[in-house]
Amino acid sequence: MRDTRKDIDIITELGGITSEGHAMTVFRQYLNELQLAKISRIKHPDVLIRIANAIVLCNPDSVFINTGSSEDKQFIRQLALTLKEEATLAMEGHTIHFDLAEEQGRIVDRTFYIADPSDLVSSLANRMDRPTALEEVRSNLKNIMNGKTMVVGFYMRGPVGSPVSNPALEITSSAYVSHSADLLYRNAFEDFEKEIERLGHFFTNVHSEGLNRTEDLPNARVLMDRKHKTTYSFKCTYAGNTLLLKKGNHRFAVDKAVYENPGQELAEHMFITGIHGPGGRVTWFAGAAPSGCGKTTTAMAGNEFIGDDLAQIWIADDGSIRSINPECGIFGIVEDVNLDGDPLLMKLLRQPGHEVIWSNVLIDDKKIPHWVGNNEDHPDKGVNFQGEWFKGKTDKNGKPVPLSHPNSRCTLSSSCFENYSRDADNPKGALTRVFTYSGRDTDTMPPVRAAKNSNEGVVIGACIVSAATATEVGATGVKRAPWANAPFIPGALGDYMEAQFKFFGSEKIKKEYKPVMAGLNYFLTDQARGGNSPTLIGEKRDVKVWLAWLERYSHNETGHISTPIGNLPRYEDLKPLFRDIIDKEYPEDIYIKQFSLYIDPIIKRIDLQKEAYSKEKSIPVILFDILDQQKNELLLLKERHGSIVSPDLLAG
Repeated sequence: MRDTRKDIDIITELGGITSEGHAMTVFRQYLNELQLAKISRIKHPDVLIRIANAIVLCNPDSVFINTGSSEDKQFIRQLALTLKEEATLAMEGHTIHFDLAEEQGRIVDRTFYIADPSDLVSSLANRMDRPTALEEVRSNLKNIMNGKTMVVGFYMRGPVGSPVSNPALEITSSAYVSHSADLLYRNAFEDFEKEIERLGHFFTNVHSEGLNRTEDLPNARVLMDRKHKTTYSFKCTYAGNTLLLKKGNHRFAVDKAVYENPGQELAEHMFITGIHGPGGRVTWFAGAAPSGCGKTTTAMAGNEFIGDDLAQIWIADDGSIRSINPECGIFGIVEDVNLDGDPLLMKLLRQPGHEVIWSNVLIDDKKIPHWVGNNEDHPDKGVNFQGEWFKGKTDKNGKPVPLSHPNSRCTLSSSCFENYSRDADNPKGALTRVFTYSGRDTDTMPPVRAAKNSNEGVVIGACIVSAATATEVGATGVKRAPWANAPFIPGALGDYMEAQFKFFGSEKIKKEYKPVMAGLNYFLTDQARGGNSPTLIGEKRDVKVWLAWLERYSHNETGHISTPIGNLPRYEDLKPLFRDIIDKEYPEDIYIKQFSLYIDPIIKRIDLQKEAYSKEKSIPVILFDILDQQKNELLLLKERHGSIVSPDLLAG
């Protein structure tokens, strides 16, 4: 017998609300007079029905409608303190939030796409059939908000009026999650219905932390229903699992780009930053890197900042590529953030006048936050993500407990940054000329290389490899990270890759707007280049020079060395950039270390990618053609010059 539940909308099935009139009955039962007056300003029946179903399912004691007014925002800030989800710190406007010690990153093992049998789901993701998901939601979200206040927020993932922005409801019992949403997204209560009518869709997100106990974490889930554009999250608090506007809705945006608008739109795990070039021009970059691999640092290295994590990208009517940030704040990793590498961010974190939510750092007895790698004096004791901490403390396995968790964060509005661009809220987006792809690559690729054409640029993105970071619970080792977006690609990788080739190879992009696509890597170590030290060759701030070279390259103002893996910068072009951009000498022996091709590890990397992609369905043949060509050319180089080929041999 056919399972009639396989196509159902879970929230409607469990809530039972199917009409606007029935929804208003629910609102009159749960909302006081003030909140009822707010919700009555929303007329869209689908929005009202969705909220009402969430209320019936979760059964809160009360419901608060967040319109984005200063009064509503202050209510949420105070609620977070009252519920002890946050606590005040010494600096005004700063608060601390701690997640459970066992939930310090994305729970990838408990994150699932709700999938019907015929649905294609990425081989790098988990799937759960709809009947099972229905029972998971029923058994965990039913009455989960008893004794709690449900907060309903109306947000835009991107500027109002942009063709690729996405309206989204955030429904949660966590004041911390709601507070974070108000810093990271545009509350668009007044424009919400208009934007739904213009765009034809909206996302729904339902979350509750429940009792927030360690023993409940094995039952924590993040479930994403692609068919009904709804996410469910329960029994967890880390923002990457609960602030569903972020990565949960990013997945829906990826789906929309790949399956509804292929070749015209992209949804990427990318920063957006502007680099100043000669004559005062601004060249806009978008760049992909896995979480924890320096994306925020690279974004901040720009002269004009738009975003550090996500990008919605499209081909505009004038034939240019445009980008917007769906967010308007940062949820940034603070480990190794210091004055040397991140002066703009440090200024905000250590000087008064800004609202900041800290998470999972150490708080000393003076209520001052501290973290690993800030290059400041550290206290010998305090409170951190696992409770009371003292210097030399070890866990149950005898392993030292760090001062702060490697995935500790700061959340703040982008408007705090003095280099925040006025173009960030422009619905027409930033005209984007350069796309970069990078990972935590210690031993293979040079610091910067530009693809020879758009197809080779897509292959650079497809072949990102990175050391695992603390952003994912339980992740270890080195792994492939295609486009740094793989954890957020719902469908088949072949479909996503085809959409990339189609977009960047589109005839709609005018010749003068054809982008430069490049690989970045500033994690190359001395050890990997014949030395004895595991330290980096160069410094974090060198990325300013790699970006500056790409800026000139995109305007045909600098030369290059052609190689099988892309075009490399010449020493004579980099040396003055180091001096002019970061006031630093750049010895030629360092250049040779960084830009020599170590052919054996590169070929090993190519073979890794070919083997992995050969196991996937419907991967475009052009990927294998390009990888084969690169390998053959590298083997010829090795035959002529040996396994290490210096730039002067390549130039010759």
